[in-house]
Amino acid sequence: MTNKILVTGADGFIGSHLTEELVRRGHDVRAFVCYNSFNSWGWLDHSDQQIIKSLDVFAGDVRDPHGVRTAMQGCDVVLHLAALIAIPYSYHSPDTYVDTNVKGTLNIVQAARDLGVKKVVHTSTSEVYGTARFVPITEEHPLQGQSPYSASKIGADQIAMSFYSSFNTPVSIIRPFNTYGPRQSARAVIPTIITQIANGSRSIKLGSLHPTRDFNFIKDTVNGFIAIVESDRSVGEVINIGSNFEVSIGETVQMIADIMGAKIDIETDDNRLRPDKSEVERLWADNRKALELAGWQPRYSGKDGFRRGLTETIEWFSNLANLNSYKSDRYNI
Repeated sequence: MTNKILVTGADGFIGSHLTEELVRRGHDVRAFVCYNSFNSWGWLDHSDQQIIKSLDVFAGDVRDPHGVRTAMQGCDVVLHLAALIAIPYSYHSPDTYVDTNVKGTLNIVQAARDLGVKKVVHTSTSEVYGTARFVPITEEHPLQGQSPYSASKIGADQIAMSFYSSFNTPVSIIRPFNTYGPRQSARAVIPTIITQIANGSRSIKLGSLHPTRDFNFIKDTVNGFIAIVESDRSVGEVINIGSNFEVSIGETVQMIADIMGAKIDIETDDNRLRPDKSEVERLWADNRKALELAGWQPRYSGKDGFRRGLTETIEWFSNLANLNSYKSDRYNI
């Protein structure tokens, strides 16, 4: 990883953390951000000035094959994170998910093939597994599109891997389980809980409490990306990045409230409930393949690790400068 690295979705939650860490490690990084008339670089606007000065920023849209090809020129490694990821919004506007997630990924791997890129790491999601049929979930678990979002990511994964099978394009697929941490969108459950409590609410509006998740702290996810890039054995493979720890949403709420020293009541908001057959009831990652092929293992695993990660996340959100960026009194889809 001594040559040029392109990070798509560098303006987002995971992408910004990954971009910053790559720069800190001395890599030459081109950050692909979503073009907008405000000239906003998303979360990268909040990065340390030394990091910003080191970045080569490209504003474009992954749906545009010409722009993607231009961004990828001169790059040896591509970390493809750009995607639409909000599940509720995928019920509202599924067509945009096909365009961004499936066609956007096609643009990446097609350009990688034509340009001779040395490695593409495509970002999947644990949502492609749907409700666990067995636990912990290995990479061989059946894929189930229980939302338009997860269906679009299954399509994107298959497009990416088809280029490895058909053209020997060096593709690896990273499949992170539920990443959380500073900067995460309030459409996700952990920021939703924290921002409501931090803003003084003691009646917390949430959806279902019984589903379980395998939460993965942002630092672990970032290290997972880098480990997969550095591993030659990861090419042509799908690799779970998860903590191998299962916890329910209800338990998560109580742990957050305990850390924040708040006594709360939980109010079910019907708007936040997924359709019955679309709810993913259980996620729990088997992460042995990541250790075997890439030498990666989580540093924030188990209940103690989850509590440490939540504490760091709460500290960031409790800073008023950060908290004021969120609209905790509204449901974010």
